[in-house]
Amino acid sequence: MRLNIPFDNTYAALDEVFFSRVNPVAVKDPTLIAYNAELAKEIGITSGTEDEHAKVFSGTRLAKGTDPLAQLYAGHQFGHYSPQLGDGRAVLLGETCGSDNRRWDIQLKGSGPTPYSRRGDGRAWLGPVLREYLMSEAMHALGIPTTRALAAVSTGETVFRESPLPGAVLTRVAASHIRVGTFQVFAARGDVTALQKLLEYTLNRHYPDADGPLGLLNAVIAAQAQLVAKWMSVGFIHGVMNTDNCQIAGETIDYGPCAFLDHYDPMAVFSSIDRQGRYAFSNQPDIIVWNMAQLATALIPLMPDQEKAVALFTTAVHAMPQLIRDHWSRAYGAKIGLTVLRPGDDTLITELLQLMADNSVDYTNTFRGLLTGHARDQFDNTAGFDTWAERWRQRLCDVPDAETVMAQNNPVFIARNHRVEQMIAAAVEGDFAPFHRLRKVLARPYDTQPDAADLTQPPTPQEVVPATFCGT
Repeated sequence: MRLNIPFDNTYAALDEVFFSRVNPVAVKDPTLIAYNAELAKEIGITSGTEDEHAKVFSGTRLAKGTDPLAQLYAGHQFGHYSPQLGDGRAVLLGETCGSDNRRWDIQLKGSGPTPYSRRGDGRAWLGPVLREYLMSEAMHALGIPTTRALAAVSTGETVFRESPLPGAVLTRVAASHIRVGTFQVFAARGDVTALQKLLEYTLNRHYPDADGPLGLLNAVIAAQAQLVAKWMSVGFIHGVMNTDNCQIAGETIDYGPCAFLDHYDPMAVFSSIDRQGRYAFSNQPDIIVWNMAQLATALIPLMPDQEKAVALFTTAVHAMPQLIRDHWSRAYGAKIGLTVLRPGDDTLITELLQLMADNSVDYTNTFRGLLTGHARDQFDNTAGFDTWAERWRQRLCDVPDAETVMAQNNPVFIARNHRVEQMIAAAVEGDFAPFHRLRKVLARPYDTQPDAADLTQPPTPQEVVPATFCGT
């Protein structure tokens, strides 16, 4: 076997209260759709043959050193606490240490039932697998912390949802799969021993310079504040920011009903299950603060003086909105060419966003148009834009690197919803060319690629995707 994954498993060495040992279920006819050779090299994998990739990354064959398990966690789902969730269709194969000595989880999604599957089949169909592969790699190319996609494999089996669909397995790579919900489950059970072990493990793995529960809380708050500001800057809507989908390491995780904005609407919702708009685009900063409050609550039992802990943790959480705002200002300042902000710059940014909302302009193309000179073309109210643009150009008079800054912070290409849906529809029919084309173009989102100009176009009325789905 030429494929070699240098496993060095630490989570599997913890007490089994944290997980259940379970093997992935072999599939009928594993066929490799995509393999991320660049990522494989980065995390220390020696690549093998296409057949080996198909079998190992479908769970049909276990590579040497694999120690498979399904992780336990709980979580608030749309504000309601679920006391036990866990990996219902995912199996952690193990961990590697990459070329930069970073530790990486390697996890299969759609690899069969686990003790946490409840009534689910533990499988995934092709659409969500390709969506997560494409979305996560697109986010990585945009410079946003995220889980990564190592491989996608079709199973040769049928998955039954509303209709029969082709099955597939995704191999996901992450700094870890520890979530806010991982802490919540042990806090809710009153298992302080497990909670303390999880704290020590998490600090050692992700935040070795942090100290104790408060140190962890502050570190996660800092990571999540920056992450959500980056989401906002590229028009990304996660869609299901439950605490079990909120990763402690500060990466974007679980690309279920996610989407990118086409026209700018601050209250945009795509997720079909978000019926009240809890996770709308502009609500994401508030929700991440709420999630961090849940993490703080879960950590309180580890503090010797819990009354004092409540005060300390409350102060940390209450400071988060301003931290997000600071990251937001820097991110959006860069989008209009500013790296050093002055009083009044936030007003300049918010006035542009209001104009964009009022005119329902394309989010990505408008910001890129500030660089190319075509932003005005997006507006029906050109007089309003002209008034704003005059003040903006005056502000840029003494900013010599503005064009470079805008070019680096305003992508040409995003994974547009209608293109993703078209790609999935083609793949279901056996045509993977649109998937591979999007994969190639989205790997260079800031580069002008003339042969892919059609991928910059917003959807026609007939192409608009009104809702996205989890796909589980």
